[in-house]
Amino acid sequence: MEWKLKSYEELSKEELYRIIKLRIDVFIVEQNCPYHELDDMDEKAHHLFLDQEGEISAYCRLFSSGVVDKEASIGRVIVRKQDRGKGWAKTLLEKALGFLESEWGETAVKISAQDYLRSFYGLFGFKEVSEVYLEDGIPHVDMVKTPLTEN
Repeated sequence: MEWKLKSYEELSKEELYRIIKLRIDVFIVEQNCPYHELDDMDEKAHHLFLDQEGEISAYCRLFSSGVVDKEASIGRVIVRKQDRGKGWAKTLLEKALGFLESEWGETAVKISAQDYLRSFYGLFGFKEVSEVYLEDGIPHVDMVKTPLTEN
């Protein structure tokens, strides 16, 4: 098992394929939500993922401030169905926030959270900054954590 953080250019074809497959399996098939998963943003992101013997168990993409929002942002946060309940989501967020702060010097991060996960993100210091809205038919809420060193 190995945590990896790569730019788009550093991803192997196999890693990119497994990332996209996992995102489609969960966000489109499992959540029964047809939408355009490939949004032309992967090339602008860094990809953080847990590789376990060639399978991706947890994943998110990271953007520096000014790319998606004025704040840095984390998106496509996902844990493979059979790997849920093992603490990977918590570790994923800790690693993502640590990278954004230590490597990119970011002081604020924004996430578009599915509404049912707002208390999970609240554990990391994220605060709601929007009303609940529908994104592809699923309730979401914008949340921001600032500064990153505080919980």
